[in-house]
Amino acid sequence: MARDEPTAIRSRRVVLPDGESPATLRLQGGKIAAILPYEAGIDAYDCGDDALLPGLVDTHVHINEPGRTEWEGFATATRAAAAGGVTTLLDMPLNSLPPTVDVAALKLKQEAAQGQCLVDVGFWGGAIPHNLADLRSLHEAGVYGFKCFLADSGVSEFPPLDRAQLAEVLAEVRQFDGLLIVHAESAAALGQMGESARYQDFLDSRPDRAEVEAIAALAELAQGTRVHVLHLSSAEALETVAAAKRRGVSLTAETCPHYLTLAAEEISDGATEFKCCPPIRDSGNRDRLWAGLAAGTIDCVVSDHSPATLELKLTGGFASAWGGIASLQLGLPLMWTQAHQRGHGLAHVVRWMADAPARLAGVKGKGRISVGYQADLIQFQPEAEFVVDPASLSHRHAVSPYAGRRLTGVVRSTWLAGATVDPAEPRGRLMTR
Repeated sequence: MARDEPTAIRSRRVVLPDGESPATLRLQGGKIAAILPYEAGIDAYDCGDDALLPGLVDTHVHINEPGRTEWEGFATATRAAAAGGVTTLLDMPLNSLPPTVDVAALKLKQEAAQGQCLVDVGFWGGAIPHNLADLRSLHEAGVYGFKCFLADSGVSEFPPLDRAQLAEVLAEVRQFDGLLIVHAESAAALGQMGESARYQDFLDSRPDRAEVEAIAALAELAQGTRVHVLHLSSAEALETVAAAKRRGVSLTAETCPHYLTLAAEEISDGATEFKCCPPIRDSGNRDRLWAGLAAGTIDCVVSDHSPATLELKLTGGFASAWGGIASLQLGLPLMWTQAHQRGHGLAHVVRWMADAPARLAGVKGKGRISVGYQADLIQFQPEAEFVVDPASLSHRHAVSPYAGRRLTGVVRSTWLAGATVDPAEPRGRLMTR
């Protein structure tokens, strides 16, 4: 049996929707055709005691190609994704040039991605001032939803929406039951910051209330539109999210591994590799985010993989350095390291990082090990440990706030539609909604 095209895969720890179980998966046509007992008498690739997980679905990735491919690109980003067990990702509408704010720009991005992707890739559209008339055509062209900012995005070609523009976008997206995903920081609540090497100065400039006020405004204006809060960092906003859900507002929220792993008190002055927006807050906040995730107030965990050149990331202080953390390859071990220490199992991690993101974005046939689903699978060794070496990571630039950190959990193999991912043979497909 060829290793890259098994007809069956077995493990004593298959993470199914209802928990872990020994099982054999029979594969056919790139899909899971049957889930059989582990002892099923068929020839199978045997993971032994390694866990078999569904491929992760990362709905928050900045690939930046075309236009800023020196920051990242489809080849390097999807290589990092596959190495980290991410078999499906959705690309953000910025920071590529042009941004994905009309159908012509979407086609340029799809052309740039063609033939480069090791995993399956879909696309978000963007909602900015003055492109209201383009949203329906982007929806019909297959984007999974629309991203907007309520404060400065960091790039001039993707400006934020004010309150009136946000209301107009929500009304338009509601007409075709689209999804609006929001960088939810209130511009009015952000502080002015001069150049500084002090992390505390940066943290003070983006207070908790910026997220609380923005999410409260979203909940007030949503009125039946599906709205998703991106990269929630402030635990102070959890009750605002929970209250909106109790009222029946179609509001969901995500957080990221960096907010669940790192803490402000551990960040040295000048360590701009830790800069992201919204910011990494203190360890007490981190613990409350974990509680919000366990309670279901936070729906899923995705990377917000947001790379830049070393010069942009590491030059200057916290005002001028690029804000973003590249973690596509590390998300699973980061989450597992923390999760199992906090009493959560692999089934929880799979729900947060595979099933829930797929359901949120409407990525069909992905995110779980079930009959009829695509055979996107990960062989994962939960007890193995490694130390993060940025030079060994597959994303374009060797910088990481996790450098030197010991993590638990190693991806041994990744299958896309039943075939082992081969870096020399890009088989990823470009998806539409």
